[in-house]
Amino acid sequence: MIIGLDIGTSSTKAIAFDHAGSIITQFSVTYPILSPQNGFYEQDPIQIYEACVGAVSEVMNALKNSNHEHLLEGISLSSAMHGVIAMDDTDTHLTNCIIWADTRSQDIADKLRGTSAGHQLFRETGTPIHPMSPLCKLIWMNKHMPNIFQKTRKFIGIKEYVFFRLFRAYVVDYSIASATGLLDIHKLQWSELALSKAGITEKKLSSLVSVDYVLTLDDEATACRWGVPIGTPFVIGASDGCLANLGVGATTPGIASVTVGTSGAIRVVTDRSSTDSKERVFSYILRSGEFVVGGAINNAGVVRKWFIEQFMSELPQLSLGMDSAALFDNEVRSIAPGSDGLIFLPYVTGERAPYWDANAKGVYFGIQLQHNRAHFARAMIEGMLFALLSVGVALEETTQPIEIIYASGGLARSVLWVQMLADVFNKPVFVKENVESSAWGAAILGMEALGINGVYPSASTADIHDAQYLPDAHNHRIYMENFRKFKRLYFKLKEEF
Repeated sequence: MIIGLDIGTSSTKAIAFDHAGSIITQFSVTYPILSPQNGFYEQDPIQIYEACVGAVSEVMNALKNSNHEHLLEGISLSSAMHGVIAMDDTDTHLTNCIIWADTRSQDIADKLRGTSAGHQLFRETGTPIHPMSPLCKLIWMNKHMPNIFQKTRKFIGIKEYVFFRLFRAYVVDYSIASATGLLDIHKLQWSELALSKAGITEKKLSSLVSVDYVLTLDDEATACRWGVPIGTPFVIGASDGCLANLGVGATTPGIASVTVGTSGAIRVVTDRSSTDSKERVFSYILRSGEFVVGGAINNAGVVRKWFIEQFMSELPQLSLGMDSAALFDNEVRSIAPGSDGLIFLPYVTGERAPYWDANAKGVYFGIQLQHNRAHFARAMIEGMLFALLSVGVALEETTQPIEIIYASGGLARSVLWVQMLADVFNKPVFVKENVESSAWGAAILGMEALGINGVYPSASTADIHDAQYLPDAHNHRIYMENFRKFKRLYFKLKEEF
């Protein structure tokens, strides 16, 4: 077996897979997002490292207590992108991990985006100018935290932090590096222009390595804490978004991967590091010769969570033990497609693709007396899907038409949501039995790096076990009426945001 260790925004999951991708056992450890002031979103790197230790050790304990013997052949990592941690000369973190959702560098991004330097940076790095970008975060830190900035030995992301704690080496894979706004994705080296803008040299960043880079855990005390044998190989892996495509087999033209967890994204794989002339979508690296083009939206599962907590928490069904996600789906299901004209702009935490507008706000439009809580719930999910469709339209214009979609992530467990996805996009949607696509993608990379022959997924021909959702043409027409208004509303309200 091999463990895919997926370091996400809300939790870290350790999943033990056999060579065919079947889950043997898994364990997840959650942690909070810290918000010391408005627009600041951080996480404690020590807490996340301990979550990695806890998740893996629990998986190993479960395997020891089972009736089956499984040989651990390696651990391969997936992680969220865009995080920044400042490390000092004693290799102690000076800051928390400033995560993708952080908007403190909004003014920096606003001033840089649209300039000739901004255009050049996007063409070189494939990363849109936005507060999520480590480039913008570093410019902000240089300006507003000069003492910490000057004391910093290395600026790293969360996976680099975990690898440093394990191996005392600062290394970053090309996939994570390609999402920093600091890597020239055409030359596969740190961008001189980006470094100059950030006010650093490449010595302040980790050494670049391929996604199949392997280090062996030889420290007995660390191995004991993790619950793994001495000599266990760790494969550095790639970013969670890119690995989601690999995990579902969406690596051929015309096949898109849609992942919806806390945030959401739609991506396709190409063999060229092309960038969108309108700067709407990113171009990241999966592995050698494979680039993932797509866009992420800020507001997916986080919006559903907000709605449930703010407007459904006191419902008697919850006190009787009903699952909140199932109760939410029941609310949505009770309203017909189109939400009787109610439209939701889901930008409650700003937005990334395709507008890259950190100022964007959430809006309900068209409220009338007949609208009740269920209408608001359905319009909320429709608005989130419209945001994804906006990215999908830009993606098709940048690459080529999308023929089918593979859905994964937490919301892919909802039959209702996946059917709505198919209806909005007017394309067939498939869901693998294993929706943990990023962790499985990491395991695939790990097996390739370690020379293990596995049975890898292919999206070119659907597996007989895949769930299939075909679009409803009538529902699609209704959705498109609202989608056209949805797009116009953003541009009419942009200045007000």
